[in-house]
Amino acid sequence: MSGRRFEQRGRYFEEFEEGDVFVHAPARTVTEADNVLFTTMTMNPQSLHLDAEWAADTEFGERLVNSMFTLSTMVGLSVAQLTQGTIVANLGMTDIRFPSPMRAGDTMTAETLIVGKRLSQSRPGQGVVEFEHTARDQHGNVVAIARRSTLMLCRPDGASGLGGPEDPEPAAGGAA
Repeated sequence: MSGRRFEQRGRYFEEFEEGDVFVHAPARTVTEADNVLFTTMTMNPQSLHLDAEWAADTEFGERLVNSMFTLSTMVGLSVAQLTQGTIVANLGMTDIRFPSPMRAGDTMTAETLIVGKRLSQSRPGQGVVEFEHTARDQHGNVVAIARRSTLMLCRPDGASGLGGPEDPEPAAGGAA
């Protein structure tokens, strides 16, 4: 028995490289209950999300999943692999698009491209990482894209690799 310990966490600032692509797992199948709960919890009375009879007469022929749920889930799928315990704050999102709608029963997958990074000028031990998240449905249709800027922790003194301070070797190739 090796006695090594591995902590599930996101990456530190130094562990991101521009051009890296992270494929997130598991995927997430969206249910009707997810859509109705999210829509009502966020005070969004849009009939396109809540009223089956009304939505049946739209060009979509049925209710659609709230796009804010789609955005939140896309970002959420990335947390364990990228930012769990290593993020300081979300700084903002730009270029948010929803090229195709999601429907109840669709399964979302997501991946993230590292667009850029820089050390913070005003916050020692922290850096800004810019992500481009992309979500697809089970057919490969892009359902959401967003750029997100985050303030991330730099690696603490003595930490090495992706498995935590006790991990003796850094991980190669961005593998989890």
